[in-house]
Amino acid sequence: MGRPRLYCGQACRQRAYEQRSATAKAGLPGDVVLVSRAELDGLQDRLFQLRCALEDVQTLLQERPTKAELERSLADLVHSTGRLDRLWVTERSS
Repeated sequence: MGRPRLYCGQACRQRAYEQRSATAKAGLPGDVVLVSRAELDGLQDRLFQLRCALEDVQTLLQERPTKAELERSLADLVHSTGRLDRLWVTERSS
């Protein structure tokens, strides 16, 4: 149904078929993503760190921060988000 899938090559087409076949055999929906507990814990830790940095900035903005305090708080926020843009879910080889 719908638009045909596009693949960069036959190998990618084969891996996609194998993944769809494996999830169907396991009775899982096709859009399921499996990650290890360690990966999930790491992601949750980083998201918590980001949330705390955002809350610190919000609290600081309600006060009368000095320029140095604001710069330090924003630097912490940037540091917290620095590696989040590198988070990509990638397929693992079997």
